[in-house]
Amino acid sequence: MKWNQLKVNCDTAKLETVAAIMSMLDEGLMIDDYSDAMEGANKVYGELVDESILNADKTRAAVSIFVEESINLEGHIEFINSHLSSLSGKYDIEIITSDEDDWRNAWRKYYKPTRIGKNLVIVPDGDDYEGREGDIRIDLEPGLAFGTGTHETTRLCAAFLEEYVKEGDYMLDVGAGSGILAICASKLGASFCAACDIDPIAVRTEKENALLNGCENIDCFVSDLLSDVTLKDGRAYDIVTANIVADIIIKMSHEIGAFVKDGGIVITSGVIRERETEVDAAMTQGGFKKINVKYDGGWCAGVFKKS
Repeated sequence: MKWNQLKVNCDTAKLETVAAIMSMLDEGLMIDDYSDAMEGANKVYGELVDESILNADKTRAAVSIFVEESINLEGHIEFINSHLSSLSGKYDIEIITSDEDDWRNAWRKYYKPTRIGKNLVIVPDGDDYEGREGDIRIDLEPGLAFGTGTHETTRLCAAFLEEYVKEGDYMLDVGAGSGILAICASKLGASFCAACDIDPIAVRTEKENALLNGCENIDCFVSDLLSDVTLKDGRAYDIVTANIVADIIIKMSHEIGAFVKDGGIVITSGVIRERETEVDAAMTQGGFKKINVKYDGGWCAGVFKKS
């Protein structure tokens, strides 16, 4: 199977903005940034620092995602251009084709066990990580186009799930990607989890990861946001996670309440700090009260309780 590396080259000063926009397409980012490479480092560290890194252009950086070859990249490129067209500074887009084995091996080189909460730890499938007492291990095959589950927005959601999931809860994850949040909720005690995504390939990945972790109580299905979501046994959800982007959360805010029980919560993430107040206002209008918030870098995640 072939994979396309969609790479945006940009000025280093604009790296954070480009990374935020690319993360709206996929949370599995590969970033090339040599701005911190030390001048004359080899004089101190001998041959430890590659000469090509030291000689790289410190004013330029790049952000890449990986997309299955069968997926038309026209929409991705249009999305990138529409969000970057007003960006001061030069940027350009490259498409690089690679084999699946090359992609997996490249990810495994850098993909290590990562703690995403107090006890939640994401571990690459097959790793002999032993952990510590109380750890909740989540095995994850690098999700190809869906990343490793360790992005800031995912960690924010995972931290809130540790805080709010109770034994027996029903949980819904909208835009689930690799299914990592539903797996977290299941292992934290939820009795039923629904994980939906508009992309059938994402849903296939969700099912594989749920099976890998022995989470038989996760229902994975294709849905354009809430269009095909139903209430299992007629029961509204105790917890809903929406790790998407501000615009989509705002779009869902007026209808998501129909799927949440009174006193239930919605965890929103994928929101840059500059859009936080917009999301807050939309969720308030939808009948929710903000009760908690966490920040990580330029991202924020909120917890909204249904009145």
